Amino acid sequence: MNNDEILIRQLVAGNTTTVTATLARPDTEHSTATLLVAALVAKTPEGLLERASRLARTTRDRQLVAIAAAHLAGDTDRLGALIRDHLVDHPDSLLAAWIATQLAGTTGTNPQE
Repeated sequence: MNNDEILIRQLVAGNTTTVTATLARPDTEHSTATLLVAALVAKTPEGLLERASRLARTTRDRQLVAIAAAHLAGDTDRLGALIRDHLVDHPDSLLAAWIATQLAGTTGTNPQE
């Protein structure tokens, strides 16, 4: 399991204190996924989303940036569509699945329907 996966699992577990502490360490690699997790727990995520967007090289990463941005903006209609499309191609995307649960918790709907 790589560092991104560990960090995402900490986020999923609700361990934001550990996530924040890990992100603050100087030896933490700042990949697209790491920056997205940081944005999801930050009080001001804009700069982190911008950095993640610049680092995103793959379609998967660019989709995750768009998903995180829609989630943070509260754009539930767009978010539902982005998550559905992403999970069709990447059913193993734990970060997208976690964001989907956050959407379901706020709207009472299943974004995969």
